[in-house]
Amino acid sequence: MDRNTITGLVIIALILIGYSYFMSPSKEELKAMHVRDSIARVEAQRAAALEKERQADFAAQQQNTETLQAETGAIFKQDSLPVEQYTLENNKIKLHINTKGGCIDYVDLKGYRTHDSLPLILWKDHKSSMGLNFYARNKQINTANLIFVPNTNQKELNAEGAEQVLTMRAYVDENKYLEFEYKLAPDSYMVDFNINTYNLNDVIASNTNFLTLYWGVDMPQLEKSRDFESRYTGVYYNFSNNDVEHLSLTGDEKVDLPTSVKWVAYKQQFFSSVLIANESFPNVLISTANNTTPGFLKTADAEISLPYSGKAIEKYDMRFFFGPNSYPVLREYGKDIELPQLINLGWKWIAWFNRYVVIPIFNFLESHVTLNYGLIILLLTLIIKLVLFPLTYKSYMSQAKMRVLKPQIDEINKKIPADKAMERQQAVMKLYKKAGVNPMGGCLPMLLQMPILIALFYFFPGAIELRQKSFLWATDLASYDSIATLPFTIPFYGNHVSLFCLLMTITNILYMWYNSKNQPQNDQMKGMQTMMYIMPIMFLFIFNSYSSGLSYYYFIATLITIVQTWAIRKFVNDEKLLKQIELAKTKPVKKSKFQQKVEEMQRMQEQRMKQMPKKK
Repeated sequence: MDRNTITGLVIIALILIGYSYFMSPSKEELKAMHVRDSIARVEAQRAAALEKERQADFAAQQQNTETLQAETGAIFKQDSLPVEQYTLENNKIKLHINTKGGCIDYVDLKGYRTHDSLPLILWKDHKSSMGLNFYARNKQINTANLIFVPNTNQKELNAEGAEQVLTMRAYVDENKYLEFEYKLAPDSYMVDFNINTYNLNDVIASNTNFLTLYWGVDMPQLEKSRDFESRYTGVYYNFSNNDVEHLSLTGDEKVDLPTSVKWVAYKQQFFSSVLIANESFPNVLISTANNTTPGFLKTADAEISLPYSGKAIEKYDMRFFFGPNSYPVLREYGKDIELPQLINLGWKWIAWFNRYVVIPIFNFLESHVTLNYGLIILLLTLIIKLVLFPLTYKSYMSQAKMRVLKPQIDEINKKIPADKAMERQQAVMKLYKKAGVNPMGGCLPMLLQMPILIALFYFFPGAIELRQKSFLWATDLASYDSIATLPFTIPFYGNHVSLFCLLMTITNILYMWYNSKNQPQNDQMKGMQTMMYIMPIMFLFIFNSYSSGLSYYYFIATLITIVQTWAIRKFVNDEKLLKQIELAKTKPVKKSKFQQKVEEMQRMQEQRMKQMPKKK
């Protein structure tokens, strides 16, 4: 080889050696790679074990099913019946009904999507169960294990143009059968569900008084915040006297309802599945349990007793509602059976305000104003603040009067020593009375506004109209807005930063500071102001995971209040106000019976204190 060739080979060798040296992983990287490989091996082993366990469970289930079918097959005809899936749908909902069990096992709300833009499935395949339990010829029958025969060979029934009916029958013979009937009309969230028995009176045990209808569903996560959605997810029920109650929304609970029940609902934050009796269910056993499976919230189960009298033909007429928790929709489908109470609008008097004031105004704006929902909330806020303005004005004026009277109150405190607290208080009250000042005038208007704040606290998190509606940086006004995700979780706060919540907190602190300048200062007021500053910080932690629409409303409402207070302060002159108060002092004060009674009680209290022996 010539010199150039040797030189080239040496250079190539040096390059390869250098590349190997500089590009080889460090000890830390080798350790990380070893950890990743170990994790991968463990995950592979776990996946293989889970698959093996799943196959074993499936084989056991198949064997159990075959055994049960062999037992029931002696009663119900099961030979060579295929397991098939039928679809019943309209423009609003899509149902899958399986010949295995003859029941609905999949529910799709076609007009909605999950938080991650997937189809919104209320019931997922193999995550729901439904059927009848009863005894027939000394054998326990579970209809979930029976293969039913449909009334049609058409696998897809579309009810967009006309009502469609699908029946599933389990035959003993040609004239004896159990029937599940489903009817779906166009443009409807309601599905008629009827259970009929034909000539089974000599098949079902003669001592049978009830057939047990069981219904269980694993409720899936549909919204962004699992914890927040879970707070609004649970089992609701309506007694025949229209009282709506629910099981625990936080823990596991099982309740036997021995009285008549009109409906049972598996309710989530924005959607519900409701089984409604045309008459009533005489007895229902319901339960709820937290579901720790990823992608699911809770498991709900119901065992419903259906009275059986042994007649040749028995009919049980029911209907399912699969739809949104929209107040207008629930009123349309079940105003007479209290379906709207599935939406938590607060306590009775708070719910009344939401039902007859907030919701009508919101729906009016929604239908008549073609604006973004953030602007609709702004208009709603302006309307509410304008209505409340007289109270805001009255509150400010009361505080202003007390502020201008502060020098006179200080004079009273100098003249009357602190050990004569009752006399000092009477003198201050006398001054207020002459000046026409109500010391509670600043508090009462604010207290009257509290029910409205509480009402909106309940309204926004349950308003499906705001679901997946964006405004500015908030992608979903029904969920929290996040401008940053933290690499750690702060207790009671979370791992994200909600900007609307942050703005709400800042404006509340500014309002407290601005408002404190309009109040007389004393030790008691300083203590109260400290508490008032702490409250917005508490709200920062509470509202960080709440509906961004709610935080946005509180932010705008507080901002408007600051502007209103600033405007009032600009137009109110303290010197003129003091002159008006001094003029009011010269006028005779009319005492109400209540004031006379209070003064009489104060005089009696003062006399008792004078009569008490002094301690030496």
